[in-house]
Amino acid sequence: MTATSATATGTRARTGGPKDDGPKIFEHIMGWTFVVVLAMLVTQVGLL
Repeated sequence: MTATSATATGTRARTGGPKDDGPKIFEHIMGWTFVVVLAMLVTQVGLL
C-alpha cells in the first residue's frame, strides 16, 4: 500500500490526540466536578 492509496481510501493513522467522537457531556460533568472539589479543598485548607 502506498501513501496515495491510503489517503484515497480515507484511512488515517491515529496520532493519540483528542478524539472528536466521544461523550462530551461526561467530560463536561467531570470537569465541573473537579472544579468544585478543588474549591472545597482550597476552602477547607484555608488558602482563600
